Amino acid sequence: MADKQISLPAKLINGGIAGLIGVTCVFPIDLAKTRLQNQQNGQRMYTSMSDCLVKTIRSEGYFGAAVNLTLVTPEKAIKLAANDFFRHQLSKDGQLTLLKEMLAGCGAGTCQVIVTTPMEMLKIQLQDAGRIAAQKKILATQAQLSPQGGAQPPAEAPAVARPTATQLARDLLQSRGLAGLYKGLGATLLRDVPFSIVYFPLFANLNQLGQPAPGEKSPFYVSFLAGCVAGSAAAVAVNPCDVVKTRLQSLQRGVNEDTYSGFLDCARKILRHEGPSAFLKGAYCRALVIAPLFGIAQVVYFLGIGETLLGLLQHPQP
Repeated sequence: MADKQISLPAKLINGGIAGLIGVTCVFPIDLAKTRLQNQQNGQRMYTSMSDCLVKTIRSEGYFGAAVNLTLVTPEKAIKLAANDFFRHQLSKDGQLTLLKEMLAGCGAGTCQVIVTTPMEMLKIQLQDAGRIAAQKKILATQAQLSPQGGAQPPAEAPAVARPTATQLARDLLQSRGLAGLYKGLGATLLRDVPFSIVYFPLFANLNQLGQPAPGEKSPFYVSFLAGCVAGSAAAVAVNPCDVVKTRLQSLQRGVNEDTYSGFLDCARKILRHEGPSAFLKGAYCRALVIAPLFGIAQVVYFLGIGETLLGLLQHPQP
């Protein structure tokens, strides 16, 4: 088999385009996932994914999509391009075994986490800000209606200023330094490295089942379905780590919600106060987010959009 060269710029373009399209489609579900994972038993604002989506859209509209695109797109681009790079390097000496596929996925997950943890950190603050603001508004209204409040006329609850990504990044750097942007790095590694180890080999083997002949590409719909199935399976498998990561990276807490000193402390408190089922919070949402994201990513790879764009730039039409 000839040593086929790999174009990292093309792979990064493919991953970026896939991320833009996919995140645009699934942003509301990803927002619901973050809020469901963050709410604790004492202050439950949402009963399900649909309840969370209805309440959020009713009160906030489609806020945050643009910021979410900016913060999540590099994650997909780096993960997909890095996996291709490591698979290419590991296959130079011969056949790409399952162990080598898993090692490539491990390398891809590690590269992605190091670069994108600060972006993920900011994304979570922005997505959960609406839940905290709504909870404060409800508590303020309840306090006004309480008998202890006397006969004071009801007042409009003060609007809570919504933070921006720039403000959050500046405040974190000023108060905690660069380490503040990497809060939850260990939990992110424990989520994304196993995810990549599961996803990429599973996708490759499922996609291979649809190849018309050895060495030929599978039809695009096979790649899409393989990406959806592999993404869903990997997402659910690592959801407990995703719950812990989301809690650790959320800087604001609702009333009477636990605070955590680290990964083990967070996992222990979740288990003690909320039970084992809490580790599956948002699993359904996460599967619905990841499945189309990676299904779309594999179709973009199949079409070779990045390679086509670079070819046009290098050899412009007269």
